[in-house]
Amino acid sequence: MKIYRYPEKKTWPELTKRPVIEREEISGLIAEIFEAVEKNGDQALIKFNKKFDKAETPQIAVTEAEIENAAGQISENLKKAIGQAKENISKFHTSQIQETEKIETTSGVVCWRENRAIEKVGIYIPGGTAPLFSTVLMLAIPANIAGCQEIILCTPPDQNGCINPAILYTAQLCGISKIYKTGGAQAVAAMALGTESIPKVYKIFGPGNQFVVAGKEYVQRYGVAVDMPAGPSEVLVIADHKAVPEFCAADLLSQAEHGSDSQVVFITTDFKVFNETIEAVGKQLKKLPRSETARQALQHSCFILTESLENAVEFSNLYAPEHLILAMEDFEKYIPIVENAGSVFLGNYSCESAGDYASGTNHTLPTNAFAKNYSGVSLDSFVKKITFQHLTKKGLQNIGRTIEIMAEAEGLLAHKNAVSIRLK
Repeated sequence: MKIYRYPEKKTWPELTKRPVIEREEISGLIAEIFEAVEKNGDQALIKFNKKFDKAETPQIAVTEAEIENAAGQISENLKKAIGQAKENISKFHTSQIQETEKIETTSGVVCWRENRAIEKVGIYIPGGTAPLFSTVLMLAIPANIAGCQEIILCTPPDQNGCINPAILYTAQLCGISKIYKTGGAQAVAAMALGTESIPKVYKIFGPGNQFVVAGKEYVQRYGVAVDMPAGPSEVLVIADHKAVPEFCAADLLSQAEHGSDSQVVFITTDFKVFNETIEAVGKQLKKLPRSETARQALQHSCFILTESLENAVEFSNLYAPEHLILAMEDFEKYIPIVENAGSVFLGNYSCESAGDYASGTNHTLPTNAFAKNYSGVSLDSFVKKITFQHLTKKGLQNIGRTIEIMAEAEGLLAHKNAVSIRLK
């Protein structure tokens, strides 16, 4: 881990850099994968499953029997936990439904905006060493609330050619039946291009490794939208003298265990909290099953001692973290100056894991400083907004001359005539 004591502001841009991912060598592979999927469809996916996941999958689609059998393979405690999380996530995202409001901008001129669900969406769920069934909840729930007509789910199979039962159970609970055994960039390609089994979608959601991220970047040239640019997971913790070092260390490690390319940043004004947090990280790290992954992530992570909490928030705004934790007593004071963050956790008991699973907010968030210009997934992510307007004869008379003058000034006389012919 890298330790900095009172770094000068001129060094901050260097400290906010993320681990570099070699894009050049990946981009060629992504192009090859898309070409293969476009040309060979399901057969390409079956081949990639064997090559990348060591899995034999004679067919890509998950059967009804596989989905039904999943419930018997997970504990009742886990089912209950998933149920509570689903309830909270549903409640929070349902609250985002907005009523249509018609605005009369001028007498006789009424404008409004209505939501329409994106008809076909694809969600990508990472499998592998960490099968993220929680992400099924985060994406399927708002998609259902929005009214998306078709929801496609892709996730990589294990070496036995099976999907994690918790993913299948959660998908069924959320009303998803179109589930496919394919992962990585090839899954993104399949949802964008369509295959014999997998329908083409209009927008793709979900986190993933660097190949999934690169696939989502590549897919936009096919006219398919994505939720956001994303990358490895990250958290920034700001702590004052009242912060609990053991809590801070646990939050840092909760993100470090995601992957060796994850990044965590810890900033405090208190020397004692600074040292004790570093010590606690070392102790807790030894007890983690994924300790080697977390240890690699810590190699490019930062621990910073700074002069003031204002300084810390200023640094955070420059870094623009996916997750920001304000482990401080007077956090209310600093909320107004938080400019760039995917999701913010306030106080000593608001652990980042709460947002990952069950508090109700969405855990699909912008990383790699994209919190400067992107929001996390919400109900809005699954809808388009269409504007409507109705002008009466009197309404057109009220703004007609304004339109004519502006159109003529731009040299667009057909635009002017569309008004003039009606006013005559």
